[in-house]
Amino acid sequence: MTENPPELPVVLLVEDDGLLLMEASDTLAEAGFNVLEAHHADKALDVLQDRPDVEVLMTDVDMPMGSMDGFALARVVAHRWPDIPVLIVSGMGTPGPGDMPEGARFIPKPYAPTMLVRTLKACLKRAA
Repeated sequence: MTENPPELPVVLLVEDDGLLLMEASDTLAEAGFNVLEAHHADKALDVLQDRPDVEVLMTDVDMPMGSMDGFALARVVAHRWPDIPVLIVSGMGTPGPGDMPEGARFIPKPYAPTMLVRTLKACLKRAA
């Protein structure tokens, strides 16, 4: 009798830059994540409504499309889905007071792929 392989952790990746989305998605898939993609916060909220299996959210901050930036998305997710850890990334500087919800993590762009994978895995461990 064969065992089923363990389920891959599901990450929702929110990034408006197509190239960065593809690079991050490939990096995470190679590291053993099941990656769902969204180009802006409104799409990300739709995915979260439809996919109760999302285990971690990674969002960019500056996203011109949609009704909110990544900080606002992180606060909505922390309020509506408090069990989903949040990783925020940005090349626009560091977050100010009140930008990030409690428990969210931040890494600046550009980030090394190994740093991204390590940080996301740490988010999942802390949530477990």
